[in-house]
Amino acid sequence: MRITKLALRIFQAVSLLVLGLATAGTAFAQTKPSRVNWVGSWAASQQIPEPQNALPPDDLRDATLRQIVHLTIGGPTLRVHLSNAFGTASLHFTSVHIAKPITTASARIDPASDKPLSFSGRIDVTVPAGAEFVSDPVDYPVVALSNLAISFHLDLPPAQETGHPGSRATSYLARGDQVSAPDLPEANKFDHWYQLAGVDVVAPERVEAIVALGDSITDGHGATTNGNDRWTDALAQRLEATLGPGAPGVLNQGIGGNHLLTDGLGPNALARFDRDVLAQAGVRYVIVLEGVNDLGGLTRGGDVTPAEHSALVRRILGSYEQIVLRAHAHGIKVIGATILPYTGSDYYHPGASNEADRQTINRWIRAPEHFDAIVDFDIATRDSSHPDRLLAKYDSGDHLHPSPAGYRAMAEAIPVSLFGD
Repeated sequence: MRITKLALRIFQAVSLLVLGLATAGTAFAQTKPSRVNWVGSWAASQQIPEPQNALPPDDLRDATLRQIVHLTIGGPTLRVHLSNAFGTASLHFTSVHIAKPITTASARIDPASDKPLSFSGRIDVTVPAGAEFVSDPVDYPVVALSNLAISFHLDLPPAQETGHPGSRATSYLARGDQVSAPDLPEANKFDHWYQLAGVDVVAPERVEAIVALGDSITDGHGATTNGNDRWTDALAQRLEATLGPGAPGVLNQGIGGNHLLTDGLGPNALARFDRDVLAQAGVRYVIVLEGVNDLGGLTRGGDVTPAEHSALVRRILGSYEQIVLRAHAHGIKVIGATILPYTGSDYYHPGASNEADRQTINRWIRAPEHFDAIVDFDIATRDSSHPDRLLAKYDSGDHLHPSPAGYRAMAEAIPVSLFGD
């Protein structure tokens, strides 16, 4: 059979195309980087700061903000998450630096440890409204349970601030670009974080992260400012002491006043689930401690009908089911935490009906078919003689939030064996 010149050219062209694609595929396979196991070491839930916790806009014009965070696991390389999640316009960071702080209660850093971060190779970055940006990886060895100072300079203030008011850590604000300054002696001080969402580290292959999803009890109301003694901090200490380099990261995604069903201080737990849980690096487990603000808020203005109590309990349980469903779709194990006692609360003034609701929910949490595992914070913190109340030594004084001793008791109630396949 004779092959025309046109047919021969077509055949040659197709052959060259196929060969080129095969070669390109081989080259891609050869240059594809090996998997890097990024795991969250620190995180904070983002929200719009309340008016009393927001900074005056002009304070963030040509200003340096230095913030100190407490890492839970270490690694040779890290990256930092900047947030403009609730901004209504793009936000320009002219420079971002990291350093090792001298103490947790001072703006002083070790100048020799100061290092700039980059974003796509540049020292500045513009974060779009509603977005988060992750820095380029930087070789910067950090150890578990250490502190990191993150300093950034803004030329113009955010159109709307994004932050985490319940930092229980002191931040420092100074005029001008002072991201590398060894100290900020004239800085304004306040116990809030702004525009900062997380720190990830490169970890050994099997290391994963735990997200603690909760309200002010997880956020650490009643903990010591700059003391890092929330229950999540105590858990990270236990895991490090027990598991060493294999310990998982512990990410505190608590927001004071948070609800399951309605927006309070910050978005409701279901609305923030994607950002605060699913998007976290290396997440494998989530501990859910939410619901007391829904329960207490129902009757804060006065008692309601039994039907309204029943409807609230049903909706809370439905929210737990949604959390489990969404987590399982991403291979995340869900650990349900029982709601702590709060009779005598100075804020909610709960009655017998509120306590009955709490007991109903806790029975449901303890039932084996609902969560992958449970931790019983109720039993760990209650007064055995008055089980509707916190044990006095675990009570911060408001009969709702634990003291640092109570937070440690909560951490000790969590079996380390939960975190492993």
